[in-house]
Amino acid sequence: MIRTFKVVVFVVCLLPLGLLAWRFFGTHPTDVSNWGVRLGANPVEALEHGTGDWTLRFLLITLAITPLRTLLRVPALIKFRRMLGLFAFFYGCLYFTTYLWVDKFFNVHEILADILKRKYITVGFLAFVLLVPLAVTSTTGWIRRLGGKRWQTLHRLIYFSAIAGVVHYLWLVKADIHKPLEYGAILALLLAYRVLLWQRQSSAAKSAMATLPRKIALE
Repeated sequence: MIRTFKVVVFVVCLLPLGLLAWRFFGTHPTDVSNWGVRLGANPVEALEHGTGDWTLRFLLITLAITPLRTLLRVPALIKFRRMLGLFAFFYGCLYFTTYLWVDKFFNVHEILADILKRKYITVGFLAFVLLVPLAVTSTTGWIRRLGGKRWQTLHRLIYFSAIAGVVHYLWLVKADIHKPLEYGAILALLLAYRVLLWQRQSSAAKSAMATLPRKIALE
């Protein structure tokens, strides 16, 4: 049953890419003159915004798995977290590739100048780089190599990547900040949930340690 759902989720996660491709190539993909027409006056910018939006969305969906599995009482949701996280990285790669290839034509000098001089590109590049080790170490083999605790510590980088992604979007749009603020509000709620969860776990651990001497004395 889980496998079937995974296949469905996998296909659904590819739909945004399919829609972007359809809008870019149109109904006649061999007609180069029509490429990008459906995306508006600036098709490159539309591609970047489309892939960037879905990178952030998948990051937020991935972070939402933990609270949702608790609130909805569906523990099996955790089985989809890795796939969703990898799709966040996949769309991040598309976003980064669109910038490198379609926008800058792999002009290393211009790319480095952008990263060093434009703060929204600097923080966006940081958001993408932070996702790389998470994607590389997403397998069960890496969990065994790193150990559970170190693996969990490493994968907390997703919080910083999501924060950097929201800041990147906020600095990028400059005027119409409605959408990045929406993403920021969702991220703030997800982070607040985790802070509360950590506080509860810390309080429970302290209570357990406080009662331990009494148990030993009674024994």
